[in-house]
Amino acid sequence: MDIKGKLLEKSETANVTASFKKREFVVEFAENPQYPEYVKFELIQDKCDLINDFEPGQEIEVHFNLKGRKWTDPKGEVKYFNSLQAWRILPVGAQAATGSSPSGEAPPPAEEPEWLSASSEDDDLPF
Repeated sequence: MDIKGKLLEKSETANVTASFKKREFVVEFAENPQYPEYVKFELIQDKCDLINDFEPGQEIEVHFNLKGRKWTDPKGEVKYFNSLQAWRILPVGAQAATGSSPSGEAPPPAEEPEWLSASSEDDDLPF
């Protein structure tokens, strides 16, 4: 999946665990300029630096995977969480010279980090 929009803000990289890091950024997506949407994306692991060369206000194209998770809290209630994991960011209008493949590059495999699949009865965090 991909969208084009204006970069509004980007956060610093956060070390979630000793072996997992993520970084978030927000894009203003204005399919209808009267009602813009503010979409938060995340970059994980080696992708955290992809946003370094972009500044707020810049028009970008974001390629991402839609992820969804199911989690049961300590009370036994089932919760669902969605995330948008970016895997490529380009300036609007960029072509093969900036790293995109003219034949179309397949998205990376949707692998989940090991810490997501390891659940614990004592874990009260939903992510």
